[in-house]
Amino acid sequence: MKIEKVRELGEGELRDKVSDLAEEIFRTRLQKETGQLDQMGKVRELRRDLARVKTVLRQLEIEKSRGQAVGGP
Repeated sequence: MKIEKVRELGEGELRDKVSDLAEEIFRTRLQKETGQLDQMGKVRELRRDLARVKTVLRQLEIEKSRGQAVGGP
């Protein structure tokens, strides 16, 4: 998933994506351990996607906190 597509998502969608990716990483690791996984780089790709989503979420949180601090009470 490209970072541009991640930035287009809303905060709720990003939170849903985090849980979906975490679950998919778990399932993919199980497949890898049981020998059912054909794409060996899939886990790596999923971990990177999860990191991208978490990064954008954190950036949104920082922007919100800065907006509240600057905007006043």
